[in-house]
Amino acid sequence: MIHALRLFGSRLLITLLLIGLASAGNAQEHSGRPGGEHRPEHGQQGGSARPGQGEPGVLSLLPADSVTQHSIATPAGKLDYTATAGTFSLFDQSGERSAAVFYTAYVAKSENPTNRPVTFVFNGGPGAASAFLNLGVVGPRLAQFGLDGRDGSSVHLIDNPDTWLAFTDLVLIDPVGTGWSRAAKRDGGEAFWGVDADAGSMAKVIALYVAKNGRVSSPKFILGESYGGFRAAKVARALPDEQGISVSGILMLSPMLEGAFQFGGQRFALGAALQLPSLAAAELERKGTFSQQALAEAEHFALTDYLTTLAGPPLQGDAAQKFYARVAAITGLPQDVVARQRGFIGDAFIKDLRRGEQKIVSHYDATFASDDPNPEYAEARGPDPILDGLVRSYGSAFVAYARDELGFKTEMTYNLLDGEISGKWKWGSSRRQPSVSQDLRDLLALTPSFRLMIANGYSDMVTPFAVSRYVLDHLPAAASEGRTELKLYRGGHMFYLDPASRKAFSADARTMYAAP
Repeated sequence: MIHALRLFGSRLLITLLLIGLASAGNAQEHSGRPGGEHRPEHGQQGGSARPGQGEPGVLSLLPADSVTQHSIATPAGKLDYTATAGTFSLFDQSGERSAAVFYTAYVAKSENPTNRPVTFVFNGGPGAASAFLNLGVVGPRLAQFGLDGRDGSSVHLIDNPDTWLAFTDLVLIDPVGTGWSRAAKRDGGEAFWGVDADAGSMAKVIALYVAKNGRVSSPKFILGESYGGFRAAKVARALPDEQGISVSGILMLSPMLEGAFQFGGQRFALGAALQLPSLAAAELERKGTFSQQALAEAEHFALTDYLTTLAGPPLQGDAAQKFYARVAAITGLPQDVVARQRGFIGDAFIKDLRRGEQKIVSHYDATFASDDPNPEYAEARGPDPILDGLVRSYGSAFVAYARDELGFKTEMTYNLLDGEISGKWKWGSSRRQPSVSQDLRDLLALTPSFRLMIANGYSDMVTPFAVSRYVLDHLPAAASEGRTELKLYRGGHMFYLDPASRKAFSADARTMYAAP
């Protein structure tokens, strides 16, 4: 989900398509209707065969769309809804099918469905499928893990009483190469794996869904996690330009916003200063002393004395030791580790924060640690406690859910996280680091009703909350006042793993949809 955000270029860790050949720009819908009936295409009468029947390659494994009826109990009462698990086809300019994009849609029974909000949902990576947000936050079913939510070997589904379906219809989309979305040709996926190509193709899929389901007049929102937050801004800018569709708002969950901070930014003073508050929050949680006042003091230190000290020449003697001692006290790191790093924390916390207990800490939540599989090594090695030890179980849970409850049965492998995609991602030809700050400025300026919510976990070291605060603080005040907000929750990158934080986030999101 968030597999490429930690390291740029050859390093791959994270935790989130105007196709280069313009293939998505002219894509046409060719997905099955309920019961396997196809919409006529290019004057051809659709048949009842499944979409991939009669064509070679992996797309032949895709079944027709499956439409099922369900209900769920919510605090407001029983909620009836229709679930659709299916695909949209994209075509290149020659009319040849270039890809099939898998999606899951949930539509509540309503007297006036065309005016009901609809939210399009992406995860990140690049290379992550939408099962995380589907079974982790917004969908009608939740994946529940064993051992107080810390063991991925035991996972089962329960109803989600806080499903966003109570206030918006949902369409969760898997970009090409993730989930069950595939390029038609073996080497065709790379045409979709880039910032602009990805945004263009996702905008096309949204346009196909809107047209097919008569949702032109519905308020449209986008929710994206990690790189999916970056994608959300890019898609929101591509939609009016390429599809004539404007969005009412974006919700970003632990988003990547500025590549300058994301890719090695902690080596520089400002990036390191924006990282420090997240580690301070984790230490406050560990000591049981977390409070808004204590965290505010850590943030103030990070952007004043800490920032100016790192930006200047290295301290010497007693002044250096006093400074390192203060950083050690705030972060929980041993003072000798802080001194060795000259105050720059970087990734030292992974191995050194709990070294004495032979524990290794997760990038995704600095409060989360597991037994270190390589305690004899000086540097961190091996899998991440959350990404590899827990959340990959969303994949098997979603496959079983799609098969047993949604009726979508295929022998195709479900790609929850594909590292090949993040490794081949095209960030653009510009010498500048990838960024969505300008996209957000444009969205706020061009659409007076546009709203933005950014949600972060306090102890997330992958996309630190202070970066989100920095980006929001530097938007034009006249355009953003009253229309942007930062919401913070206990937990890390996937703070929704904590039931209380998930519930609070859903409640905050509901207020955004209710805003005039």
